[in-house]
Amino acid sequence: MTTPDPIEDTAGLSVVCETAGTRLVVPPGTSILDAARQAGLDVTAPCADALCGACETWVLEGRPDHRDALLSAEEQARGETMLICVSRGRTPLVLDL
Repeated sequence: MTTPDPIEDTAGLSVVCETAGTRLVVPPGTSILDAARQAGLDVTAPCADALCGACETWVLEGRPDHRDALLSAEEQARGETMLICVSRGRTPLVLDL
């Protein structure tokens, strides 16, 4: 199977919030966390800068672009979760939100 090319930061990121049944297009310069909040989703994130881990979210499909220092290299390589306050997607994402 061929992996799609990463989405550049100049393009909006497609994120499906599976639990909420919502699709977001996250613009460049906007976090997934902020886009989810703007869409009315109740997402907890006390710090919003990847220090507390409260926004760690399960990735159901897609490949995260980890931009945090909280998850270990092994956790990042597995790609099962991501911190939506700072990380984006290398591909479109389906998240457990």
